[in-house]
Amino acid sequence: MRVKSILTEARQIERAVELIRLGARLQVLESETDLSYERLLRLYKEVAGKSPSKGQLPFSTDWFMTWQPNIHASLFLNIHEYLNKAAELDEIDVVIKAYKLYMEQISAQGLEPQLSVTRAWRLVKFVDNGMLTMTACSKCGGHFVTHPHEIARHYVCGLCNPPARAGKGRQAGSLRATLEIH
Repeated sequence: MRVKSILTEARQIERAVELIRLGARLQVLESETDLSYERLLRLYKEVAGKSPSKGQLPFSTDWFMTWQPNIHASLFLNIHEYLNKAAELDEIDVVIKAYKLYMEQISAQGLEPQLSVTRAWRLVKFVDNGMLTMTACSKCGGHFVTHPHEIARHYVCGLCNPPARAGKGRQAGSLRATLEIH
């Protein structure tokens, strides 16, 4: 028989609450805590004030390869890897802290986040399982999320070589118009 520690359970609840506040899906909470589904469901409703989203978690590595999501995922993963090396934390706590720092950086730049905490968690799982990796850009030297079979010597990131339509969206256009008026 396993003895339940009140302190361990309290830490699990604290971690779950933090993940819920960041917008994590219920499947992330189930995976990262030992709390029962019923307790997590009650906790989710209490903290978020609504039932959790239903449906499958995103499972494609392709989403991380598209232009803007790749830049955001790469920013998050660079923060994550730094914290992982610099701090003695449980893996999920590294994800939480890295995500908060990612959100801080995005907010400071006045940008909309492309990465949810659930996608950030999934990204770390993909890297841990060798489905994605980080590759240095041959032009700027920054490290970006890539498939593991990417030819590293000739890799050029989306910042050094943006796609033809980059910055042509409504938001970029309205920003340009605002700048021209002032």
